[in-house]
Amino acid sequence: MNKAKLLIVEDDEAIRTQLKYALRDEFAVLFAADRREAISVVEGEQPALVSLDLGLPPHPDSADEGLQALDQIMKRAPDTKVIVLTGNGDRENAIRAVQLGAFDYHLKPIQLDDLRVVLRRAVYLQTLEADAEKHQAAGATSSCFEDILGSTPSMRRIFAVATRVASTDVTVLIQGESGTGKELLARAIHAASPRRDRPFVAINCGAIPETLLESELFGHEKGAYTGAHIQRKGKVELADGGTLFLDEVGEMSIPLQVKLLRFLQEREIERIGGREVLRVDARIVAATNKDLKVELAAGHFREDLFYRISVVNLRLPPLRERGEDIVLIANVFLQRCCKTHRRKLRFSNAALEAIAHYAWPGNVREVENAVERAAILAQGKLVEPRDLGIDLAEGPDLASLRKARDRAEREALVNALVKTRGNISQAAKLLTVSRPTFHGLIARYELNARDFR
Repeated sequence: MNKAKLLIVEDDEAIRTQLKYALRDEFAVLFAADRREAISVVEGEQPALVSLDLGLPPHPDSADEGLQALDQIMKRAPDTKVIVLTGNGDRENAIRAVQLGAFDYHLKPIQLDDLRVVLRRAVYLQTLEADAEKHQAAGATSSCFEDILGSTPSMRRIFAVATRVASTDVTVLIQGESGTGKELLARAIHAASPRRDRPFVAINCGAIPETLLESELFGHEKGAYTGAHIQRKGKVELADGGTLFLDEVGEMSIPLQVKLLRFLQEREIERIGGREVLRVDARIVAATNKDLKVELAAGHFREDLFYRISVVNLRLPPLRERGEDIVLIANVFLQRCCKTHRRKLRFSNAALEAIAHYAWPGNVREVENAVERAAILAQGKLVEPRDLGIDLAEGPDLASLRKARDRAEREALVNALVKTRGNISQAAKLLTVSRPTFHGLIARYELNARDFR
């Protein structure tokens, strides 16, 4: 098996030597001492991974040279996974680097075991992305995954990666706004996995008080604390052989994060008040509506735990970015509701227009609730906007809604192009859409990426 090429951009010869001997068994290691040399190696060797020190000569005390190198690398090789290395007191530039397109960052002094985890995760994710692109190019990507529907490029890409991931036991982190279907995707991954006949156990880490969450996760022995009258198994133990879904994992306290990390590393737990060490084989799928990179920078989430739970990171786009999927999803919900309530209904043209142009801040969950309401309240055989709770007579008309949506969409495109300095690939990733979709959008709004470079 060919080793992935790893370019180490570092001006300190001692660190280069350390990394060479530590990583050469697993990666084909290349070196560069400054920005110009790094760009030359990237163009000539096309490495899959780049470890980039932000403090490069001629100004090693500043991150400017490293950030310029990052920008040039991403423009020349947008699929390359760049891990930036920076000092412990410079998290701000590390976060800025991630916003510019870096895959991740690692703080000095270098912890080799942690760096290996980041590099392996980058290689694995790159393999998945490459496979997904091959499926899309061949027209083999489905417009559904289990019970989840989607025809937009961003959703088809998610389906392709999720299909590949389902057959493995790697941990998965699903990020997205509330109501985008994170638990539904987690259940779909479980249903498509070899663990499908074993339990799927879900727990909402943000809905349970911190004092009770530890017991809910790891269980307790009889008499472990006041009120513990019987022995109780926790969610982790109940998920043995199956999948444990940790919803809103970003809400978990630091002490519980430490215990979860120990389980992920050792696959062992102890019930509260117990001495017996229990082996548990449970796959972890986590979800959050928070930006865990921001939580890391604020010290609210452990960096080592983040690496463990996000071997594969899936970002579900909000419904407002899914175009034609909105009407497709609404129609599916209406069919289900008609079956449940024994009615024959369809959307009026006005209702379809309203569905397509409403912002749906509550995402898929809001659509489901609105259609359920409409199936009950609709008079006759047509569902009207007022039945959905989108009564246009009481608010702006469709033209105003369409203009507002177009303004917001154009503003998002401009902001993405400004942040990425006109880099199409990075701007598309920032908005979680495919490159062809992004090209179509900037053509629609008569924008030119070159104007932002």
